[in-house]
Amino acid sequence: MSGETDLKTLISHMRPMLDPEPYVFCTFASKSIAEMAEFEPVGLFTETEGLTAILPVGRARELGLAEAEWFRRITLTVHSSLAAVGLTAAISVALAQEGISANVVAAFFHDHVFVPAERAEDALTVLRELADKA
Repeated sequence: MSGETDLKTLISHMRPMLDPEPYVFCTFASKSIAEMAEFEPVGLFTETEGLTAILPVGRARELGLAEAEWFRRITLTVHSSLAAVGLTAAISVALAQEGISANVVAAFFHDHVFVPAERAEDALTVLRELADKA
């Protein structure tokens, strides 16, 4: 498996980057992944209850769903291994201590943390401070 596994290295090199785009988490009981592809989701996940899509607000608006809570994505730009242990816990604890919810999505190269849009700058500060302390 490629990517970094050492927790101290992951935290000290995570270089969090805030995406300027706001996103909305949506769920669809009867849509397929193929149907959702045209809406340019940054994430799709199939659950028993339906398909969850993470959509840019502009695309969610086309579906009448832009009034849901808005999130901003913070990408941890360090190349983390999918086998790494503790990174999600460390960032979740740091954000929780500041009362910031974190929805973490692990992709092949990076971890992405979706935080409430109104707390995005606060979350970025928390993660940068965590990296500086590592």
